Amino acid sequence: MPFDSTWHNLLENAEELQSEATLVTPLSRKAFRITDTQEHRILIEYRDDDGTIPLQRDQFETLYRRIQDSLGEFELDRLPPDAEPYATVLSLHPRFEVDDREGTLSESETPTGSPLVDADAGKDDAVEEREEPDVDVYADAFLLIDALERHDVTTLEDVETAALVNIYTLLSDVQRNANDLRQNVRSVLLDRLHHDRPVSGQFGSVQRTTRRNRSLKDDEIVLNALEAVGIDREKVTTVDANKVDDALEVTDLSESDVYEIEESEYVRKAEVDEDEKETRLQGLKDRLAETSGEEAEELREEIEELEDRIEELTTFKSGTSFHTSAGSGP
Repeated sequence: MPFDSTWHNLLENAEELQSEATLVTPLSRKAFRITDTQEHRILIEYRDDDGTIPLQRDQFETLYRRIQDSLGEFELDRLPPDAEPYATVLSLHPRFEVDDREGTLSESETPTGSPLVDADAGKDDAVEEREEPDVDVYADAFLLIDALERHDVTTLEDVETAALVNIYTLLSDVQRNANDLRQNVRSVLLDRLHHDRPVSGQFGSVQRTTRRNRSLKDDEIVLNALEAVGIDREKVTTVDANKVDDALEVTDLSESDVYEIEESEYVRKAEVDEDEKETRLQGLKDRLAETSGEEAEELREEIEELEDRIEELTTFKSGTSFHTSAGSGP
């Protein structure tokens, strides 16, 4: 099908959207809206940016050709970072579908709706309500952030001992719970990843790899195998630490006679006051819930600025970017 008819169908669907409809980029999940449709371009505006961005017709056509060259299914991680809106807007056409779980943009004969468009979103929804995840690491991370905001950890020597104890305890809890959650996430990801095929997100990429763990077979099997090829067993036998410890218990040898000993001191978490943590956490939740007006708006702006800085510093560029003579874009 010629792209000309596809383009005009896309323009019609874009024009039918409500003026405040919210669209989302498929990988970075950035919200934007369409501000105008013109003969050779579609204008968009990101939620957190007042600037208007033109999406050019010829770039849409390039993306259209790439989908066809990929036998109807294009991998989204091949998009340049600034080209994500093209995929979202193209999914407004009934023959194109974004599967953000599989990371693909595909052409289909069955009309579909775009999962990246909220046609009912209005001005009052500009700030999405954040839901608290029911995972242990969230609560501990919330408490840790509060502690870090109240103490200047850039000069730890000046922080009181009690405060350092609190920070250390929370760091330990966050590390443990984050690792538990990381392993759960890893288990699910293993079913979705393929070898030698990185999958990218907003903050990085992951890839399925294979790790080899080795353990020796029974001693006699190993020694017999080595002797069969001319290697004496004495050359591969070593001192067994367990047997040395047994010998120390029944002789007058001291530990220093047979071991090189190097001592190091460390801090170990002894106990956690869960009741106190819960009380403090609830207080933070209550204070946050009561925040409104100018103070709340400033807090939201600070959070958004921080998120933008994190995104700017950690955006991962992977895959093959495709270019046209028109310059940047898909």
